[in-house]
Amino acid sequence: MQTLLRYYTFSLLFTAACFGLAAWYGWSSTGTLGGMLSILWIVFVLSILEVSLSFDNAVVNATVLREMDPVWQQRFLTIGILIAVFGMRIVFPIAIVSIAAQIGPWEAVQLSLGNPEEYERIVSAAHIGIAGFGGAFLAMVGLTFFFDEEKDIHWIAVIERAVNKFSSVPAVEIGLVLLTLYGVSTLLTPEEALTFLTAGVMGVVTFIGVHALGAIIEASEAKKKAAGEVVRSGLGGFLYLEVLDASFSFDGVIGAFALSNNMIVIAIGLSVGAMFVRSMTIHLVRAGTLSQFRYLEHGAFWAIIALGFIMLVSAKYHVPETITGLIGAVLIGISLWWSIRHNRRQQTASAQAGAPAE
Repeated sequence: MQTLLRYYTFSLLFTAACFGLAAWYGWSSTGTLGGMLSILWIVFVLSILEVSLSFDNAVVNATVLREMDPVWQQRFLTIGILIAVFGMRIVFPIAIVSIAAQIGPWEAVQLSLGNPEEYERIVSAAHIGIAGFGGAFLAMVGLTFFFDEEKDIHWIAVIERAVNKFSSVPAVEIGLVLLTLYGVSTLLTPEEALTFLTAGVMGVVTFIGVHALGAIIEASEAKKKAAGEVVRSGLGGFLYLEVLDASFSFDGVIGAFALSNNMIVIAIGLSVGAMFVRSMTIHLVRAGTLSQFRYLEHGAFWAIIALGFIMLVSAKYHVPETITGLIGAVLIGISLWWSIRHNRRQQTASAQAGAPAE
């Protein structure tokens, strides 16, 4: 219990502060106990929604973060949380409204508080572009994990081994994502299809660009190491994680409007969830959980592929956020159980191998 508290104390304190702020806002804005309790309930549900949608995000964050320099790990967990909480949960929706309605940021804030219905309509209208960009980026993240020639551990062996055979084909994952983008675009109107395809291509280009930057930085670091210099940079990984976190956030931000169109309530609820995702990331990295559970990463990346596909399809068909979160939770839960079963079998085999012969 003390170990868990070490990782989650700040998140619990942050949650208490957010619920206190929500209670104050609920009372001051409605003037009734029922109104205050209603806002508190929405904040609670939003925080649970964010955590359920982003647990796979925490696993993938930990996968990248454990390879980063400790300095950049700390920067991601400090500067990164400011970007995640204030940038994606507050600034991002305002930016969408500002661009879509061609108004200034302050006017967008006033619109969200004075006319939340119109604010919700504008943000929701931008969903096609968001679905294209976020879905394409997440699909690239998931597929790249499995199309890896060096990957020798397989969870869903039949599928993963078959996929791995094509890992030597250049840019095969890019081709698959582009074909999926085209397939979904045929279901949309010409105007929507253009927006969707443009955003999707930008998602693929962003993925390639972030990885290209990382490769350039790594090459520079390799030269410095060869010259005997001390290298302590993780900028490429930091940028990759921030874009990845943003892609995960799209679904939660858009889905939040199913519960409330109040910008303040949405920001408070999603921020609580975002903070717990950061705590889970720290826990996974510091406790070495990924190395203890052999297939946990696989479950997370399958969940990412599922989420990316759902985001792409959501440009045409509405998929309830409950189903999205449930799919990710089930995949990660099964992979965790499979990992525990593997560990038990290994322990049994080791015990039998070490037992004296009769």
